[in-house]
Amino acid sequence: MKKNGDDIVRFELDPGNLPPLSEAQKAELAALEAIPDSEIDYSDAPALPEEFWQNAQRGRFYKPIKQQVTARLDADVLAWLKSAGKGYQARMNAILRREMLAAVKQRRRA
Repeated sequence: MKKNGDDIVRFELDPGNLPPLSEAQKAELAALEAIPDSEIDYSDAPALPEEFWQNAQRGRFYKPIKQQVTARLDADVLAWLKSAGKGYQARMNAILRREMLAAVKQRRRA
């Protein structure tokens, strides 16, 4: 626990070193585990109709972590990327991602 100023307290939790569960927590988890699936109340999260899943996409909200790099590009390639206006780095990333996915798909077929 770190104190910054007079009344701000920050607590940093290390997921690799979690505190042990108390006996009450262990008992609650055991009681939940003992309940059969048929007795679980799903009224606050009703089942979705089959039509919902027809247009579902896996990873739709996945946002990869960006990493800053320095790359040397041919001047004409960079000029072409910039010629479409703002966002040339995002376009470059999209082009590289398209090629990466195509290569992965081709490798899976082989």
